[in-house]
Amino acid sequence: MSEIAIVGVAGSGTMGAGIAIVAARAGFRTIVYDTQQEALARARRQTEGFLAKSVERKKLTAEQVEKILRDLTGTTDVDALSACDIVIEAVYENLKVKHELLAAVNRVCPPHTIFASNTSTLSITEIAAGSGRDDRVVGMHFCLPAQLMKLVEMSPGIKTSEESFGKAWEFCKALGQTPVRTKDHPGFILNYFLIPFNNDAIRLVEAGVAEPADIDRAIKAGLGYPMGPLELLDLVGLDTHFLVSEALFAATHDPRAAVPPLVKRMIAAGHLGRKTGQGFYAHKGGAMFGG
Repeated sequence: MSEIAIVGVAGSGTMGAGIAIVAARAGFRTIVYDTQQEALARARRQTEGFLAKSVERKKLTAEQVEKILRDLTGTTDVDALSACDIVIEAVYENLKVKHELLAAVNRVCPPHTIFASNTSTLSITEIAAGSGRDDRVVGMHFCLPAQLMKLVEMSPGIKTSEESFGKAWEFCKALGQTPVRTKDHPGFILNYFLIPFNNDAIRLVEAGVAEPADIDRAIKAGLGYPMGPLELLDLVGLDTHFLVSEALFAATHDPRAAVPPLVKRMIAAGHLGRKTGQGFYAHKGGAMFGG
C-alpha cells in the first residue's frame, strides 16, 4: 500500500506529460509544474488527445477520463508542489538545471516529501547532492512513452535511505508500473545499451547505408522491436538524445555513446523530430504517441 497520495511532476515535456498521465490514471492527485505556461498548455492538449484515443480504443471510459483530468492540474508556481508527497523531476539532462530545480522544490516541500529523478544517464548521487535532502532522493527512470511502457528503473544514490527507497518502490507498484532495481551506474540498464545502439543506427543513415524507414523496418522485422530506433529518436527528440548521449559519453568515454555529427546538423536545422514536425521522418500535428 503506497503512503503517497499527491504527486508532483516537475517538467511538462514529453516525459513529464507521460509520467503525469501514469500518476493521474492510477488515481493520484497530480500537479505538473513548469516555468512556461505555454508548455503546460501544450502538455494538456496532448494529454487530452491521448486520453480521447484511449476512450476510442475502449481502454478507458469517458467517466474515467473525466476523473483523470480533474485530478491532473498544471501550475507555474513552484509553491504548489508543497502539497506533494513525492516530486518527480523530468527536466532535461543537465546537472546544474536539476540542482537548481530541486533546491527550489526543497525550499517549499515538507521534510517527508521524496524527490525522484527521471534521469536516464546522470548519477543519482550527484543529483541528490544538490537537493538539500540526499537521503530522500531516488532514481525513477520511466521508459518512453511513459504512459504506455511499464518498466521503471529504480536506483538509490549512495545516501538514499532504505525507507525512502521502499516508499518509492511501493509507489511505483501502485502506479501499475514494473520496477527494476539498478545500481547508480551510467545509463542504468536500458540506456547503457540503447544510446550506443541508436547512435549506430544514426551512423548508418549518415554513411548512406540505408534510408531511415528501411533501417527501422529491418530492426522491427529482424529483432521483433515494436518501434525502430529512428522512429524512437523522433519521438524522444534529437535535442534530448544529444543531451543524454553527451552525458553517457562523459561518464563512460565509450566511442559509441558519442553524438554523431548528423545529430548536431539536424538540431541546427530545427529537425528535432515529432515536436517540430521533422526529424528522420515528417510528422503532422505533434500528437502524443499512442492512446
